[in-house]
Amino acid sequence: MDCNSCKMCKSADERLESFVASKEFDTAFHRTETQKQKCGFGLQGVCCRLCSNGPCRITPKSPKGICGADADTIVGRNFLRAVASGSACYIHVVENTALNLKHVGETKGIIKSEKALNHLAEKLGIEANDKYEKCIKVADAVLNDLYKPRFTKMELVEKIGYGPRVEKWKELGIMPGGAKSEVFDGVVKSSTNLNSDPVDMLMSCLSLGISTGLYGLTLTNLINDIMLGDPVIRMAPVGFRVIDEDYINIMITGHQHSTFTSFQEKLKEPEVVKLAKSVGAKGFRLVGCTCVGQDLQLRGEHYQEIFAGHAGNNFTSEAVLSTGAIDMVVSEFNCTIPGLEPIADELKVKMICLDDVAKKKNAEYIYLDRNKYDEIDRKLINEALESYKNRRSEVKIDIPKDHGFEQSLTGVSEKNLKEFLGDSWKPLVDLIANGTIKGVAAIVGCSNMTAGGHDMNTVELTKELIKRDIIVLSAGCSTGGLENVGLMSPGAEELAGENLKAVCKQLNIPPVLNFGPCLAIGRLEIVATELAAYLGIDLPQLPLVLSAPQWLEEQALADGAFGLALGLPLHLALPPFITGSKLVTEVLTEGLKDITGGHVIVNPDPKSTADQLEEIIIDRRVKLGLKDVESYA
Repeated sequence: MDCNSCKMCKSADERLESFVASKEFDTAFHRTETQKQKCGFGLQGVCCRLCSNGPCRITPKSPKGICGADADTIVGRNFLRAVASGSACYIHVVENTALNLKHVGETKGIIKSEKALNHLAEKLGIEANDKYEKCIKVADAVLNDLYKPRFTKMELVEKIGYGPRVEKWKELGIMPGGAKSEVFDGVVKSSTNLNSDPVDMLMSCLSLGISTGLYGLTLTNLINDIMLGDPVIRMAPVGFRVIDEDYINIMITGHQHSTFTSFQEKLKEPEVVKLAKSVGAKGFRLVGCTCVGQDLQLRGEHYQEIFAGHAGNNFTSEAVLSTGAIDMVVSEFNCTIPGLEPIADELKVKMICLDDVAKKKNAEYIYLDRNKYDEIDRKLINEALESYKNRRSEVKIDIPKDHGFEQSLTGVSEKNLKEFLGDSWKPLVDLIANGTIKGVAAIVGCSNMTAGGHDMNTVELTKELIKRDIIVLSAGCSTGGLENVGLMSPGAEELAGENLKAVCKQLNIPPVLNFGPCLAIGRLEIVATELAAYLGIDLPQLPLVLSAPQWLEEQALADGAFGLALGLPLHLALPPFITGSKLVTEVLTEGLKDITGGHVIVNPDPKSTADQLEEIIIDRRVKLGLKDVESYA
């Protein structure tokens, strides 16, 4: 089928696009075309529906709502409420992760990395008699901070935050109290006839960003390392080619890898493999999709027996299901798009949810009782067996084995990257200082369908940056898009500038490094703070830029608030819903430069965006007295 004649969203992944076009299923690629007409009031953030006098819409002729709220107040409230919601999602993840670690300690369960446990305990100032007591104490320290009231500051911020930034946050009065209370009060503050000061609300967003980033992102990763194993740099296949129809394939979606730790261990047991063989399969395979797939890939070295590989990001998941080779979907958090449900129904794919916040209307919900893991695991295994038996003879399997790449570099973390460089950041700093590498760009966050098309802006911006000798570190669904078009595979160095290309060939690495899921934005923060500490400077001085070109969800706005609190320039291809307020827009794009050092850049064009980001990097190089480099232009 000629994709140009299809009414379908384009993708940077052309093979994916052609595969979707060959199917009859309704997907996000098709629905994008039917949703092109956008609400102008919603895009600008000037629609208020908080009370029954509304919805009120701000226009030049009607500059205030019935209550008197103007565009600045309405936009500020809407933005704060969105950041609070996004923060809540991440706090939910770190809360569950800490509870899972506590359960490991209480039941003397599997600890995959004592090294990671000791590292985090030392960082938090925790001592214990044995490793299991240490797990409990680490978990309790995190949980106690999450549950503090808002007027009691979170203790661990000072232990894991970068010193100069912590002092800046104290100076600004944005040190967060208990993370759950920050979310609660963010919702309260943005309610009807309460706060009308948009600047005050934006400062609350920064507090939410700090607790989101240091807890929901950074600490979640460090705790996961204990239970799931430290990431290992390795080459692995990516894309639809990882799916093998000879196995019972279980697609995992969400963000909470530690939720199914017990289940994935069970799938490796000989008696469980024997069950699979009894129904005609070779065994069980977990197929990675969405961010939890990236997390599985990050630690894939430890799960080679049962992890097939990472197939794709959130908006590839419908296509993954439409191959017919997936027998069960296990969801445990978001990025599990509703569009999966009718495809699952048609192809008789069993759907199960392990977290009630992610309950799907056609799915069975299993309460995750941590004291009944064996019972839950047996249930999941039996459901997968039954699904395989009941559907395989009735469903056509169509896996595009030419999709993706056989070799893609995965498993990069803040720890093993430093080890790779000789257990020191000096080699990277030297390359930046002498101008071989101009600087670092973090390309993070989601995939969406509207910033030029599926992964279009992410891929094109990344190509433009590496062309300018700027190395790219990626985390999130953006990573799924970048790896599936080969930017993390051998040969990608040929797309880089001459200097970066030489470095890549010398070190045998691609110009884009895969840090894994969106949670790994916390790992990138650690890299940034350690580089800044090595140089003895604050984060806003680093030749480092941040871009979430295809941000999608409220969680991405909470991520962005973290980046702004860190003092980083943050690029977005699409503006958040704030443009109806001149004040809010000016504060985020200009005013924050004098507050935290960060600011928002909105630019939908990858090439001119790369020009802007390169200019920022060169300016920071000049201010640090580093070797002069010429701009790409």
